[in-house]
Amino acid sequence: MNTPIIPVWKKAPFLRLLLPLIAGIILQWYVQFALHYILLSVICFLIAFILFRFLPIAIRFKVKGIQGFLLQLLIIVFGLFITWQNDIRNEKNWLGNYYTDSNYIILKLNEPLVEKSKSFKAEASIASIIDGDKNISCTGKVLLYFSKDSLVNTLRYGDKILLSKPLQRIKNSGNPGAFNYERYAGFQHIFHNVFLKEKDWVKLNINEDNWFKTFIFNAKEKILRILKSNIKGDTELGVSEALLIGYKEDLDKDLVQAYSNTGVVHIIAISGLHLGLIYVMLLWLFNKIPFIKKSKIVKVIFVLTCLWLFSILTGASASVLRSAVMFTCIVIGENFAKKSSIYNSLAASAFLLLCYNPYFLWDVGFQLSYLAVLGIVLLQPPIYRCWLIKNKWLDKVWKLTAVSLAAQVLTFPVCIYYFHQFPNLFLFTNLVAVPLSSIILFVEIFLIAFAWIPAVAVYIGKVVHWLIWLMNEIILGINKLPFALWDKISANIYSTGLLYAIVIGICAWLLNKRKAYFKVSLVCLAMFFALTAFNSWGTKNQKKLIVYNVPGYQAIDIVYGNNYKFIGDSILLQDSLLQNFHLKPGRISLQLKQQVNNIPILFENGRFLQAGTKKIFILDKTLLFEQPLEKIDMDYIIISKNAKVYIEQLNKIFNCKYYIFDASNSWWRIDKWERDCEQLHLQYYSVPEKGAFEMDLEYENIKAK
Repeated sequence: MNTPIIPVWKKAPFLRLLLPLIAGIILQWYVQFALHYILLSVICFLIAFILFRFLPIAIRFKVKGIQGFLLQLLIIVFGLFITWQNDIRNEKNWLGNYYTDSNYIILKLNEPLVEKSKSFKAEASIASIIDGDKNISCTGKVLLYFSKDSLVNTLRYGDKILLSKPLQRIKNSGNPGAFNYERYAGFQHIFHNVFLKEKDWVKLNINEDNWFKTFIFNAKEKILRILKSNIKGDTELGVSEALLIGYKEDLDKDLVQAYSNTGVVHIIAISGLHLGLIYVMLLWLFNKIPFIKKSKIVKVIFVLTCLWLFSILTGASASVLRSAVMFTCIVIGENFAKKSSIYNSLAASAFLLLCYNPYFLWDVGFQLSYLAVLGIVLLQPPIYRCWLIKNKWLDKVWKLTAVSLAAQVLTFPVCIYYFHQFPNLFLFTNLVAVPLSSIILFVEIFLIAFAWIPAVAVYIGKVVHWLIWLMNEIILGINKLPFALWDKISANIYSTGLLYAIVIGICAWLLNKRKAYFKVSLVCLAMFFALTAFNSWGTKNQKKLIVYNVPGYQAIDIVYGNNYKFIGDSILLQDSLLQNFHLKPGRISLQLKQQVNNIPILFENGRFLQAGTKKIFILDKTLLFEQPLEKIDMDYIIISKNAKVYIEQLNKIFNCKYYIFDASNSWWRIDKWERDCEQLHLQYYSVPEKGAFEMDLEYENIKAK
């Protein structure tokens, strides 16, 4: 007799609440319904839901699906409401509703200052705006960047400062394929930033700190001091700080890239793995203490308190909060015999977190965390059963391999979408790095516990240093292998959706042995190849001019098919961090393969070029011009590197359709050029203000010189 298959929505009833909630959150973010429409919808659906209960039983039974449909609509509207409510711009006293550049602002530091390479950074909350004689209470957050002067050392968490410098609105770079930083900051209620010199701010004799936050910041500072005192080597110290409490300011950027390339970056980003290890350690510890071991309630309180303190200490990221909520359910369930479906626990934790902050839905850590756990729960058991190993230690290796494989199956499409790369050797690196990093984490905790004994702490610090050095050397060695990484994978939302349909279809076919799932996956695979072929055909025929928005640098790409020619500062070819952040995403999205010199562009003296039918003049240094008898026709003039030129003078020499001011120019100079263009009724484009300039070119048969 066949065992009946229980539908997933019955195993995880919270899933029926989670999906409409997600639909409501997405709908509100992209449509932005006004509050009165949301409230009107709530009233209408609620009345309909209540009236349904008064229908005769026979009618209710026949149309019982309507009640469930109305409940789904109510949850969707609830998703609309919490998303509207979490958008600080909808608050009446939001900073943006009152602030002008002439106002003074009083802010409170929300955190201690963090040292960057050229400044100190801190998040601050708006206390009030001073507009003449009026003091207006406001809400909102601002990112502050302080120049490295001596007065910064006097600032502490909770201090209030008076600001005289105008705030700048946070904007995206506008570079093709670039990270949406404006949205990322907006999800944290931050829409403005400002760079402050010593004369731009004054510290007020007021401190409004919170005792719990002060405790957390002091604890983090003390842990950092212990690590810095006992672990030698900047690289090893940076990894130890990131691995233990999620402090990433001292991490070597090239090392982080190596960890990402080899598929183990989750080791230095606090996640469910770390919380799981802490949980195991806490259970072992509290089961050894008699008065705690005997009382379930006391043990639960101690375990949950430690787990949540660690979560908050590490920054309370979405992935860590997911794990904290999940382990809270597990601890309570195991100790009070209320075990539930892991699927229902996952859906419930996601529902609660999205109610707390609907913007977690767009958090990459949140997405990867849930997909990884879901993959492990669904796929690890069948993968593990594929190979029966009798040897105890080999069996443990295979079990860890099965976990890595299961997690990777459901996360790799998202990783390709966001990071455009796939670590080919992720299985091997995880087999080495996960156990090694687990040992390091426990030894670091041991170091913190015995830091009060200097002689012991020194030797423990040496052990941590050696273990981290070993792990780094292994990761760096693997990263140098030519086949370690599949890089520059172009992906969009449609190809990612199709990839998930293929993966889910194949997994469902293998688990349930139904041919229908396999047929669906084949159809999706055909659509995926068709979409890929269409995108490849489009990129082979593209012809573009791109002036990138890279603050302080000249960066121009002439694109022809899948090749490009770079014109700009040579440091952008040498600095991998700048290149990866500003240029690489756009080149991947356009499927550009390599830089070449033989694309059809006619160069004259290195400054004039003709790309297709467009005539372009790149003006990046001061030149003396003689006024010609007739004006020279020019489609675009790109002014770079603060060239000392006057628009009025250029207008006498060129018939220019468009002036482009790139990001290598200073703001005050661009502002002057803009005013001159407006007076002369000339068209212009400011890259720092409007983002990267991108233009399609119509090529003719031109031979390159």
